[in-house]
Amino acid sequence: MPNLNSAATGTIPSATDTDTASASHDSASGKDASVAKEPVRAKVGLRPKATTILDVAARASVSHQTVSRVLNDHPAVAPATRSRVLAAMHDLDYRPNAAARHLAGRRGHTVGVLVYGVSYFGPTQMLASVEQAARARGYSVTVIFVHDLSVQGIEEGVRALRAGRVDGIIMITPLHQVEASRHHEILDDVPYVLVDAEPMPDRAVVAIDQFAGGRAAALHIALLGHRRIAVLRGPDEWYDATSRYQGTLSLLAQRRLLPVLTLSGDWTAASGYQVTCDALAQGAAFTALIAANDQMAVGAMRAIQETGKVVPADVSVIGFDDLPESAYFNPPLTTVRQDFRALGAASLERLIDLIETPQQNPPSSVLVPTLTIRGSTAAPPVDKI
Repeated sequence: MPNLNSAATGTIPSATDTDTASASHDSASGKDASVAKEPVRAKVGLRPKATTILDVAARASVSHQTVSRVLNDHPAVAPATRSRVLAAMHDLDYRPNAAARHLAGRRGHTVGVLVYGVSYFGPTQMLASVEQAARARGYSVTVIFVHDLSVQGIEEGVRALRAGRVDGIIMITPLHQVEASRHHEILDDVPYVLVDAEPMPDRAVVAIDQFAGGRAAALHIALLGHRRIAVLRGPDEWYDATSRYQGTLSLLAQRRLLPVLTLSGDWTAASGYQVTCDALAQGAAFTALIAANDQMAVGAMRAIQETGKVVPADVSVIGFDDLPESAYFNPPLTTVRQDFRALGAASLERLIDLIETPQQNPPSSVLVPTLTIRGSTAAPPVDKI
């Protein structure tokens, strides 16, 4: 699969560019551009910033998707809503680009996928599943790999996909709500699905319930009788990491427990190993460790074992994801299983639904993770309870 990690090369002319072009034309025709510039602006009603579909949506108190449906005369819009949107267009003197509307009405059976973190197991599995499900539905896939997890980096990727005239976009990016809300202007009326993002009103989100997964891991450890529990969380900028951590804290608080130690890693086994080594070297004492993913869990297990402790006789360890290798770790890892393949397939189906039958308020789809118990967890040592 080619790496198309480049931003769209097309640019939108600014108001200054438009004025310069007009002035050049007037000069060529023998007119005084400095005299003609303001009358032309007054005559055609140009503004410093053109009215967008988002401005209309805000004025009419509807989503930008609803405005798009009104523009395309879609039947799934209530008459009162349609009238309100049309009135807002009139008040704001909104004039949609006819060429853009024509292109939007043409479908090429191509979906775009914006993906971050392909070096990790989850995003790779989701991408493979999307491609397989798309092929089964007669769609081709264009992929943009995002290496800069920032609003700007993601927006550049979206623009590159839109330049390819995809029918819709799947965003496999760990977005928080404040970031996801910034993408409406560039997405405009293109159907899109957010994968493993925080469920939000008026957004199509397909996700695994990370909060419930964090609770499941903590509940398993608590029911075994552990009271001295360490938590190894993932990167703060990932929605998955923060949601799992919040779920874990929620369950522990419900059981009147608090972590005796909180560590932070970057999803890798190396980070899990290093932060656990550091904590143990400083005298940290715990009988269980809840890791935010399997890779950090296996790194933590090695650190624990290097001190002479035995997993799970001395310290229980639980992970998250259920990697194919997790059943073969030493000992086999107890973990919370995410079905990444099902998540990818569900996101593709939801996107096709939005492409073929636009919805004003697309519901979120949430899959539930499951606990897989193996040999890395057990009751705490009797003298440590």
